[in-house]
Amino acid sequence: MYGRMIEISKRPAPYERLTTDVLWTDEHISKQMLRLHLDPESNLASRKLSFIEKSIDWMHTRFRIDSGLHIADFGCGPGLYATRLAARGADVTAIDFSRRSLRFAEETAKAQGLAIDFVLENYLEYESDQRFDLILLIYCDFCALSPPQRESLLRIFHRHLREDGVVLLDVCSMPAFDLRREETTYGHRLMDGFWAAENYCGFKHTFKYETQRVVLDKYTIVTQAREFEIYNWLQYYDRDALLQEFAKSGFRIQSWYASVAGDAYCETSLEMAVVAEKAE
Repeated sequence: MYGRMIEISKRPAPYERLTTDVLWTDEHISKQMLRLHLDPESNLASRKLSFIEKSIDWMHTRFRIDSGLHIADFGCGPGLYATRLAARGADVTAIDFSRRSLRFAEETAKAQGLAIDFVLENYLEYESDQRFDLILLIYCDFCALSPPQRESLLRIFHRHLREDGVVLLDVCSMPAFDLRREETTYGHRLMDGFWAAENYCGFKHTFKYETQRVVLDKYTIVTQAREFEIYNWLQYYDRDALLQEFAKSGFRIQSWYASVAGDAYCETSLEMAVVAEKAE
């Protein structure tokens, strides 16, 4: 037992292991994720409903959504943005690899009479003949990817964007990184049963990597029958770092905001949002 405790407390190398898919494909955890997505007062899986509505209003004005714009919502989840954008007149393609979330989104769209093209696929593998006016990646999903994954995704965006199209996404900023602290937490049924249907003990280790500007929340879940680990990596950015990543993949950032609701950019904001276009 002592040896195992020492082992799970070790600091992994940056991006040593990737387990993001488990959050969306595990039968129990994906159910919990959907529950959090649909909680209008929670920021844990999606932003609060009031923010989403504000964001849709801003996008409607900023990108002229009612003009029949062709939008790709990467990582659409249960369709909180996709359905609202389609209701404003957009031609929406919604991509996600959570079967549970996509099923909910499809049922919602059907109930509202919305024609949305839902794609059950890992967006890191997305290939299509379609070209989009606007590509979205919301809720700092970009930061949860490894460097090679981020580069691959930007290349996918570049291939699927029309020549005059733009990308809108948000990232975690350095002021948010400065607030993070290394810590260890233990709990019986950690996070109120979020991680497993059966009885379990949970350990959360938070590791901070100053050089890489990355934070890892590593969860070790132990039940009577099994043990598994979840690695939640999160990259933090300043403007220069984000400019470099986008430029490497053929993009130019044209606008900076404090959020995807169009709030004015501020150096102390905990998030940054950008509108990017293909570089000439």
